[in-house]
Amino acid sequence: MTFRPMRRFKQAATDQECVELLQSAQRGVLSVLGDGGYPYGLPLNFVFENGKLYFHCAVEGHKIDALRACEKASFCVLSEATKNPGEWWNCFTSVICFGYVKEITNPAEHDRLLRLLAAKYFPEGYDIDADMARNAPRALVLELNIKHMTGKHVREK
Repeated sequence: MTFRPMRRFKQAATDQECVELLQSAQRGVLSVLGDGGYPYGLPLNFVFENGKLYFHCAVEGHKIDALRACEKASFCVLSEATKNPGEWWNCFTSVICFGYVKEITNPAEHDRLLRLLAAKYFPEGYDIDADMARNAPRALVLELNIKHMTGKHVREK
């Protein structure tokens, strides 16, 4: 598939800026083809590693049903908005990734990625081992293999 070129190419973020935002953002929105052909977007915690995005979720539900029917998805993150001195408008950067989602089925990789997610989101000193023993068997880990990524610097003026 050929992806559309970015219409506002002068506002394009570099690949490095996109990667930096994916490494620092706390949440994003995963969008899939949901029930009845309606788009289904939901906010998720995630980690970015080696050019791929990883999420955890329950073993059943709307998102999983949608992804099992169609593995294509997009994921969008936004930086925190800022205002430059003397300006009233917000400035931020957005990144949109398009790709294919698959379930991680290797048990060792599944647990490694859950620990990576825990390291990003759990407070210091949290007992990750106890949480893993309690919750890891009931969690899926999903990988979004990025096929296309764009980033844009936005001035809401």
